[in-house]
Amino acid sequence: MGMAKEFKEFAVKGNVMDMAIGIIIGGAFGKIVSSLVTDVIMPPIGLLLGGVPFGKLAVVLKKATETSSAVTLNYGTFIQTVVDFLIIAWVIFLVVKGMNRLRRRDEGAEEES
Repeated sequence: MGMAKEFKEFAVKGNVMDMAIGIIIGGAFGKIVSSLVTDVIMPPIGLLLGGVPFGKLAVVLKKATETSSAVTLNYGTFIQTVVDFLIIAWVIFLVVKGMNRLRRRDEGAEEES
């Protein structure tokens, strides 16, 4: 079997197409969550921390010089990324939980038949 034909058979299988669609939607969802965290959730938290933009919270490890930029530990950005992850993980948990509930309900309906 030729490589092109083998690849075509692989690419048009339902699981591969479902996975591709999931990746595309997941990427878009990730951008939405990132905006939610950066633009909606973190500004009030930054305000509570004294009005500092949360994404700019950092520890300077080495100050900038005329020839080099500063070396910083950007913990504010890291915390925003962790919040992004937690929101996405929670939504995935809810989706899987819902799918499992539907599967159990369908299995129960099959047993009654």
